[in-house]
Amino acid sequence: MNKRQFKDKVYSELARITKSMANPHRMEIIELLAQGEFSVEQIAEQTNLPIANASQHLQVLKNAQLVEINRQGNFIFYRLSNSNVFRAWKALRELGVERIASIEKVVKEFRKSNFDFETVTIDELIEKLDSGNVTILDVRPESEFKQGHIPNAVSIPIEELSKRLKELSNRTEIIAYCRGPFCVYADEAVNILTKAGYKATRLEEGFPDWKLQDLPIEVTMN
Repeated sequence: MNKRQFKDKVYSELARITKSMANPHRMEIIELLAQGEFSVEQIAEQTNLPIANASQHLQVLKNAQLVEINRQGNFIFYRLSNSNVFRAWKALRELGVERIASIEKVVKEFRKSNFDFETVTIDELIEKLDSGNVTILDVRPESEFKQGHIPNAVSIPIEELSKRLKELSNRTEIIAYCRGPFCVYADEAVNILTKAGYKATRLEEGFPDWKLQDLPIEVTMN
C-alpha cells in the first residue's frame, strides 16, 4: 500500500461515519440515544417515524458502529456505542450553530415567536447551585430521567407539569432542562411556569452535555 492508497483508505473509512450521520432523522436519533437506551418502537414514537423507517436508520448507524444493541431477554434496546459518538454530534451541532447562520436564526425565531425568555448555560447553573435557592426541573419522559439525570433534579414530564405545579416551590428559581438546545420540552415548561407566577428559565444545553463534562449524575433505574 503506497501513501496515496493509505490516505484514500483512511479517509474513505472516516467518510462512512459522516455519511451515516448525514440525515436529519439519524441526527435526531443520536440525540435521543444520548439520553439512554431505547427500543426501536420507542425511538419511532419519539421521532415520529414509522417503525420500519426507524429500524432502517438504526441499521445504518449500527453498520457505522455508532450504535450498538443491548439484548434483555426477548427485547432489544439500542444505545450509543460510547460517549465519543455524542461528543462528535455535539461538535457538529456547535459548528453548525456557529457557521451556518440559518440554524441560529431558526432557533431564535422559534423561541421569539413562541417563548420569550433568557437561557442559562451549564457553567451559570453551577454558579447558581453554589449560591443555593435553585430548583432543577427535568421535564424529559420519566424513563429518560431514570437512566440518568442531574443530581437532586425533580422529575415532572412536560405533559404532567400543568397538573403538578403545586409540587414546586414558588420561592426558588426553577431551571428546567431537557435533551438539549433543540429540544422544546424545557421551553414549554418555562412558558407554563412563568404564566403560573414562577420564576423560571431553561438550561441552554441538555443532560447529555452535562454528563459529557464529567459532572455528577444520578441514576434511579431499578
